[in-house]
Amino acid sequence: MLFNSYVFILGFLPVTAIVFYFLGSRGHIRAALAFLVVASLFFYGWWNPAYLVLIGLSILFNYAVGRELARRHASGTSGYWLLVFGCAANLALIGYYKYAGFFVENVEALTGRDYGFGGLVLPLAISFFTFQQIAYLVDAARGETAEYNFLHYCLFVTFFPQLIAGPIVHHREMLPQFARAAIYRPQALRIAVGLSIFILGLAKKVLIADRMAGFATPVFHAADSGMTITFLDAWMGALTYTFQLYFDFSGYSDMAIGLARIFGIRLPLNFNAPYKATGIIDFWRRWHMTLSRFLRDYLYIPLGGGRVSAFRRHINLLITMVLGGFWHGASWNFVLWGALHGIYLIINHLWRRLTGRPRFGWVGRRIAVLVTFIAVVFGWVLFRAETLSGAGRIFAGMTGQNGVAFNIRYLGKFNQIDGLGDWLIAHGVRFSGDTIHTGSQALNWIAIGLILSWAAPTTQQIFRRFRPALHTYGEAIGNKLPRLISWRPNLLWSVAMAIVALLCLFRLMAHSEFLYYQF
Repeated sequence: MLFNSYVFILGFLPVTAIVFYFLGSRGHIRAALAFLVVASLFFYGWWNPAYLVLIGLSILFNYAVGRELARRHASGTSGYWLLVFGCAANLALIGYYKYAGFFVENVEALTGRDYGFGGLVLPLAISFFTFQQIAYLVDAARGETAEYNFLHYCLFVTFFPQLIAGPIVHHREMLPQFARAAIYRPQALRIAVGLSIFILGLAKKVLIADRMAGFATPVFHAADSGMTITFLDAWMGALTYTFQLYFDFSGYSDMAIGLARIFGIRLPLNFNAPYKATGIIDFWRRWHMTLSRFLRDYLYIPLGGGRVSAFRRHINLLITMVLGGFWHGASWNFVLWGALHGIYLIINHLWRRLTGRPRFGWVGRRIAVLVTFIAVVFGWVLFRAETLSGAGRIFAGMTGQNGVAFNIRYLGKFNQIDGLGDWLIAHGVRFSGDTIHTGSQALNWIAIGLILSWAAPTTQQIFRRFRPALHTYGEAIGNKLPRLISWRPNLLWSVAMAIVALLCLFRLMAHSEFLYYQF
């Protein structure tokens, strides 16, 4: 079930909230919890009910192993091999469904044989709910878990706002919240805050990200099909995808945070203006923050983290990012994307080692933001392209190897400016009818993306007064905003949110889906 669908907004959400609060406000806490678990499983099973068995078995297995690991830690008994077994079982589950086809395909390419594997349908959100439970097992083995209520654990895994695409939450962030009696009683202000955050997230998705997709998708499809991509088309495709991905996933995260607040739960922040980052280190403290935290706590630090030599630390960074890239999908493009960001991080750390922590002036900060942004854009090409050759064609276009071409319709307009069109032709610029983008709309949407990413306040700043989310890294969420653009429970904001909600509802008829559902 998609957040941006009529069945969710007009059916599932209001019914779930009404029944949850009806039960909870009358003291039927366990019934309210049980209903929310059932509703979350219904939400998950809407796409394919067959995979309810899979997530159910995963919950039972990990809950039992986690309980035993915690018991062994409390008694001073080693749980090392049980932890290895539990993590291996979870990774095997992901490996079978997500990566078996990839490995078979590569073996077939090397051996020239066809094993007739045929591939598997990837269960929705398998990476998210499995990694969340691996973290639970590790923390149980460390003695860091203190909540063993089975209903609470089920809701920790299945809670529908964050089930499909995160944020990836820790048990210590979620389980204590389910035990608070206050969340089972409806509060008008809490519901208003949650609905408003949800509406802004929905607007990011359907009013911005989906419009960007109309410009990015044709470029990448053309590149993957073998078409030569020229300079302007390549940059328009790469930049519109850069903003499509950001507004799509940050919009989903805002919706998840808003939905959770309706039910009295705070989720961790997942985005914090990532395109304002002044370096790749800073970028990964702002982008998909709960994933980068997971990779840091459960992969990078166990590998040795920063406690080893500089060389080993850089190797650990590279391994972490390569595996983080592979987590996103069974494709060499994702592996290379992760490796590229690992190299970026190593360069960023070396630069800091040579120059110290940067103290930017006004100009220096903007140069750093621009350089980081361009590096990230190049990385997103690997992330989006379906083939390595397609990514190569986009890169060739972005670096000018395929020349510059305008649509033929602009030749006359340019020639009206003192023969500019003929001058451009004389200097190697082509005018043809086979360019992908024929109008200025893509440029307008790129400008909108830049303004919103670099100059506009974030959702967290707008709702700062109401502490909309848990801080993932203890980060600052930006300067305090003027009162006019800080959300307040008043008539002006109510009208504004109603207008935005109506605009979004009218746009829901257009087909779209969340990009991160495939991971």
